[in-house]
Amino acid sequence: MARVLPLSHHRHFLQNSANISSDISPSHSHQCSSGRIFVYDLPAVFNKELLDKCGELDPWHSRCEALSNNGFGRKATGLSTIVPKGLILAWYWTDQFAMEIIYHNRILNHKCRTMEPGTATAFYIPFYAGLAVGKHLWYINSSKDRDRYCEMILRWVQDQPYWSRSKGRDHFMAMGRITWDFRRSKGRDWGSRCIYMPGMRNITRLLIERNPWDYFDVGVPYPTGFHPRSDSDILQWQDFVRTRNRKTLFCFVGASRGGFKNDFRGLLLSHCKNVSGLCRAVDCAGTRCSNGTSEILETFLDSDFCLQPRGDSFTRRSIFDCMVAGSIPVFFWHRTAYLQYQWFLPSDPRSYSVFIHRNEVKNGTSIKSVLESYGREEVRKMREKVIEYIPNIVYAKPEKGIESMKDSFDVAIDGVLKRFKEQEEHGYKWK
Repeated sequence: MARVLPLSHHRHFLQNSANISSDISPSHSHQCSSGRIFVYDLPAVFNKELLDKCGELDPWHSRCEALSNNGFGRKATGLSTIVPKGLILAWYWTDQFAMEIIYHNRILNHKCRTMEPGTATAFYIPFYAGLAVGKHLWYINSSKDRDRYCEMILRWVQDQPYWSRSKGRDHFMAMGRITWDFRRSKGRDWGSRCIYMPGMRNITRLLIERNPWDYFDVGVPYPTGFHPRSDSDILQWQDFVRTRNRKTLFCFVGASRGGFKNDFRGLLLSHCKNVSGLCRAVDCAGTRCSNGTSEILETFLDSDFCLQPRGDSFTRRSIFDCMVAGSIPVFFWHRTAYLQYQWFLPSDPRSYSVFIHRNEVKNGTSIKSVLESYGREEVRKMREKVIEYIPNIVYAKPEKGIESMKDSFDVAIDGVLKRFKEQEEHGYKWK
């Protein structure tokens, strides 16, 4: 029997519009110079009902716990000896696909939200596309089911009066999975064909992995387990990871892919095991690393560098778990981060990361030797850059964000509003 989320878990997701002022206070007016956002009040079938049926979203187990607490999931446990006592309550075991819920809750409380669509620069569509398609991804003959919700939402939004003024180029949405889950080109292939449907072409899409060659795809950070409650939480965490005594040169958290020829992850595990004492490995075979564990966090905190190969797709949530812990990421594909998260990471990849081409590793290059070639001061500077950008890659807990810092949500919304304003100023027209 499907388990239903308690009403308290929904109270922030779908607030009554009447409870939120239609005016932006004078103190916020200067902060909304790039425009205001109108949030569509969608029929419940596109968001709330999906959450109500959280027990049916996965063919193997209930998703209710993972989607609770406004998308943050269950509170983290087992961290009392790992993180500062005052920060334990800022940690959750957050699901990597919960981004749609987090964005919806935050945007309902955004300082630049307007209740008057005629004054809006941007229109947000709070459709949980990732949840809608997720339950159907594992069935071969369900292409119609995978497409149905997206077809419905596009019909609905195209009937709205403010769609026609731009054919959707001032509309945006968060789609809480990777772009390839919405790009099915053949009937029985993986995913839905949502992004290829008429009407979706001009909508800006926030995704945890983008297609680097699609202007309307914007890559945003995967949710991590750290959800700071205040500026103080961030500053305290930054100081904690800055002064951490790191005992290991590098680490790898992941599982091999035994069914794949020339499995690169398996090669990295071998590299790690062959340099005993210098590398720490967490073998994530099965689901033991799903949504984070204390062992993963401690491993990243104890390592100068963390190896970040591609995941099942080009990106992986582990990139952000690693960086939040102040560990320096080592990439092997440019598409894993450099072509994904330009709004959120430093413009110079060398300032915060190491790149070793995968073919060099396959041909015998020693990862240990490459990383040992960085001097202590170089490592310190790279780590400091990673720490500086931690606010950009975490999702804060308060519904209105945190005081004087911008988190990942703020950076994304600022980027969307800036893009729409520039399009309007330059008179861009999309077919």
